[in-house]
Amino acid sequence: MNKSITLGPLGECRMETPLKSRTYVRDDTRVLVDATTSPDGVHPKAETLELAGPRRCIHFDPTEVVAGIVTCGGLCPGLNDVIRALTMVLHDRYGVRRILGFRYGYEGLIQTYGHDPIALTPELVEDIHNDGGTILGSSRGRQDTNDIVDHLAAQGVRMLFTIGGDGTQRGSSEITAEVRRRGLDIAIVGIPKTIDNDVNYTERTFGFDTAVAMSRAPITGIHKEAQSVRNGVGLVKLMGRESGFVAAHASLASSDVNLVLVPEVPFTLERLFDYLEKRLTKKSHAVIVVAEGAGQAYVQSQGNDASGNVKFGDIGLFLKQAISNHFEALGTPAYMKYVDPSYIIRSAPATANDSVFCFQLGAHAVHAAMSGRTGIIIGLWNGHFVHVPVEKAVEQRKCINPDGLLWQAILDNTGQPANLS
Repeated sequence: MNKSITLGPLGECRMETPLKSRTYVRDDTRVLVDATTSPDGVHPKAETLELAGPRRCIHFDPTEVVAGIVTCGGLCPGLNDVIRALTMVLHDRYGVRRILGFRYGYEGLIQTYGHDPIALTPELVEDIHNDGGTILGSSRGRQDTNDIVDHLAAQGVRMLFTIGGDGTQRGSSEITAEVRRRGLDIAIVGIPKTIDNDVNYTERTFGFDTAVAMSRAPITGIHKEAQSVRNGVGLVKLMGRESGFVAAHASLASSDVNLVLVPEVPFTLERLFDYLEKRLTKKSHAVIVVAEGAGQAYVQSQGNDASGNVKFGDIGLFLKQAISNHFEALGTPAYMKYVDPSYIIRSAPATANDSVFCFQLGAHAVHAAMSGRTGIIIGLWNGHFVHVPVEKAVEQRKCINPDGLLWQAILDNTGQPANLS
């Protein structure tokens, strides 16, 4: 039998769902983690994930459910889309009538902060997907797990949807553990939110498509700027603390980039300068895309944020000055143009493709919670929506493989050297 890495539900599912669906998912339906095969076929002990989707029988009585939604961490395109999807599916498809939007992240789950929850209704959320940001507000930082569970119990919450990244989902795991320790019948389901697309066991996170699409315009603009002068160097800094997927995909999408710098592939200034000298001699212009977490050995960190994340030094401003100084010293000044569109991208409404994805994530999260699943996130894996235990999702970050096909595509597309270190 295949090895499932999905947690079981809170308890038995004895109630027939109120959904009028043509398709229901069996609990024993699994998705292979590794879909490739050896000459002998799939190994009989291959790891699998539980397939997401509506169940014919559910754990909770929708007429008695109080649902909570919280958004945490930095902004990301699609937050309002997910809030809307959760609200509409809970209300219209399951008949849940009390849906609470907890304000300003996990602070909203601590009574002493005084952030009264918002009553979410279809009328309130009807048009919010047209706007960026989150109507619930957000915050960073850990909060006391016992106080959070006390507040959930006091509000009568039976299911909590946590929309956020690595830190948020680690927090949801702690909440799940405390709920289990107290023997409470509360489902905790996460929807991974990271524009960097770095969550384990999910091919894509919402906001990533929007980030890649919106990165094309600044790359195109900086390319034209660089082309318009002799020895023009355009530099664009994009999101990507520890994983350079946005920088890589945006560069491939534009095909105007000559050098991509990501956290997974080290570089030295000497090799970088050498490449740029050759590039400017040959073409008289160059375009560089750098992920925010690249080259951190050259910049000083700025301490930690409220969530404990290291505040990275600004590699974009550093490279702008370092490249300018280098060519100035050579007597052949480079005319630098620098753009950092990160916060414009983070606060934007989602693209059509991301909006579709957000609704699917929200719907599957509701189906999961209704069937009593807890301590999971909703992921997309091998083309299927799946239930991923939070512990598996946060045990490591998904990163670009420098020996993989994505990075080879970058080398082929840009012409940059395979080794810059």
